[in-house]
Amino acid sequence: MDSNGSGGSGRRRFLKNAAALAGVAAGAGAGAEWAARGQSAKPEAQAKDSYDHRELLRRGARMSVDHITYYTPLQDYAGIITPAPLHFVQQHSSHFPEIDARQHRLTIHGLVDRPLSFSMEDLKRLPSVSRVHFLECQGNSSGMIHGTGNANMGLPVQYIWGMTSCSEWSGVPLSALLNEVGLKKEAKWLVYEGADPGKFSHTVPLAKALDDVFVAYGQNGEPLRVEQGYPIRMIVPGWEGPFSVKYLSHIKVVDQPYNAWNESMNHSVPRADLGGKSRWYHFEWATKSVITQPSGGMKLPAPGYVQITGVAWSGGGKITKVEVSTDGGKSWKEAKLQTPVHTKAHTRFTFDWAWNGEEAVLMSRSTDDQGDVQPSKDELYKSWGITVLEKPSRTTHFNAIQPWFVARDGSVRDAMFS
Repeated sequence: MDSNGSGGSGRRRFLKNAAALAGVAAGAGAGAEWAARGQSAKPEAQAKDSYDHRELLRRGARMSVDHITYYTPLQDYAGIITPAPLHFVQQHSSHFPEIDARQHRLTIHGLVDRPLSFSMEDLKRLPSVSRVHFLECQGNSSGMIHGTGNANMGLPVQYIWGMTSCSEWSGVPLSALLNEVGLKKEAKWLVYEGADPGKFSHTVPLAKALDDVFVAYGQNGEPLRVEQGYPIRMIVPGWEGPFSVKYLSHIKVVDQPYNAWNESMNHSVPRADLGGKSRWYHFEWATKSVITQPSGGMKLPAPGYVQITGVAWSGGGKITKVEVSTDGGKSWKEAKLQTPVHTKAHTRFTFDWAWNGEEAVLMSRSTDDQGDVQPSKDELYKSWGITVLEKPSRTTHFNAIQPWFVARDGSVRDAMFS
């Protein structure tokens, strides 16, 4: 659709005439199709699978009045794709919403030429993409998490590092939707919210939105699950998890940055290097990696061959190198990377090790194609102005190297602060 409203293809005329904000007929197409495949808008309809995250007795869950958290068992699977039922969940409410996809709409308004409301059928008519990307909670692996687990939260690598997962997401590029509505010259940022009980909201710069952001309706070849934002969610590749708002319902195009509550209050932490002020916008994840086997809570049966394996990822691009140390960082050797390596996605690495039965400290260090190298805890804390290096500190965007201590009896424990 041209900016002056004339011309355009039949597809664009359809969206102009049939999906205008004044009213879009409630079509049953997408909802009926998904229901036929066993996807229901009601959470309880999907909770029968023993591997489903919403089975409350399942290990790796933490429930509270205003949060539901499920931790991905990183230690339990190979490759890079997280099985959809095991994808981590960080829900900012005490229950999941019940949304009828046949009635759900995504409305885009604000500094646009033509405010539009898209049905699920409308979205699935538009050009689609499928891309492999990680998602990660902004508090994943934070210093305060180390040593605070309980028996229900799984092994340390699960409850410390398990708020990241990687999937193949399918949906429509946000740039295509913004092209349909037409952007005014003053447009600079987006403010958007979900249809969850708390109306979770966030903001994103327009430049990022037009780059690689998309509205997803599929995960790993099937419709989104309720706990992952059914029927649609935002996917903001490489940026911290709260940007990828679930149950997406409204996008407002604005001319300046706004401060959603979670950005300016809930997810901001005072930092010494900023004179005690808080940083509101964290954006892109730095380079990270973690050894998942062997890791805390596991035990090596006997001296001999051990395959060390784990995952690495970066919000800036592709992982180009992962190094492994078995002596606490005194020496490093390059690990093997599983191919293909996707951008802004988990990358599986392996390293062959002959354990001699003595104490060892296992560590991994990743590098991405932007030249960003994963720092040690001391290096990270120094850059943040934190001087008490051995005391866990409440932080977000934590990407320090994870050490695992191997004792002579083969037992493995978290050695981040010991």
